[in-house]
Amino acid sequence: MKGSSDTRERLLEAAGRLFGEHGYAAVTVKDIAHAVGIHHASLYHHSPGGKEELFVEVTERGLIRHQRGLNAALARSEGSLRAQLRAIADWLLSQAPVDLVRMALSDMPQINTAAAETISNLAHDALLLPIMTALESGQARGEINYPDLGNVAGSIFASIEALHTIPAIYLTKTRLEMAYDLIDIFIRGMQTD
Repeated sequence: MKGSSDTRERLLEAAGRLFGEHGYAAVTVKDIAHAVGIHHASLYHHSPGGKEELFVEVTERGLIRHQRGLNAALARSEGSLRAQLRAIADWLLSQAPVDLVRMALSDMPQINTAAAETISNLAHDALLLPIMTALESGQARGEINYPDLGNVAGSIFASIEALHTIPAIYLTKTRLEMAYDLIDIFIRGMQTD
C-alpha cells in the first residue's frame, strides 16, 4: 500500500501547487493526473472524491501549516506588538501567498457549502486569529488603543500578502522591509494621541 500512499502524496502536492497557481475552477482532474504522471481515471482510485476532495484536503493542510507557523513565530518573538507583527510578516513572506480573495470569490462557490464553510472558518482561525491575538495583547499592554482590531487584523494580513505581488523590478526595498514599514504605519495609526 506504500505505493498508493506515495501516489496520493504526489497528487496532493501537485494539486496544491496547481490550485495555488490557478485556482479551483481553472484546474482539471486531467491537469492534476498529468502533473503526477498517471491516467486521470486512476486519480479516483487515490482520491475517490476527485478534484474537490483534493482541493479541500490541500487547502486545509496549507491553512493548518500556516496556523502552526504563525503561532510558533508568535511564541518565539519578544513581547512587544511590533516584534510579534514582524514575526508574523517574516512567516507570511517566507511562504507562498494565500490568495484569500480568489478563494472567497471564486474557489469557495465552486465546492460544497459545508466544505467551503469549514475552510472559511479555518482560514479565519489560521490566518487572522494569530494577528488578532497579537493586537489584543498589544492593546492590553497599552501599546495601542483601537476599537476594531478585527478589521485591522484583516488589513495587516492583506497588506503583507499583497507584497508578494510586487514585481521585483519595482522593489526599492526588500518585501520584508516594506512589511516592517507597513507594520509601523499600522501601529502608529492605532496609538492614542
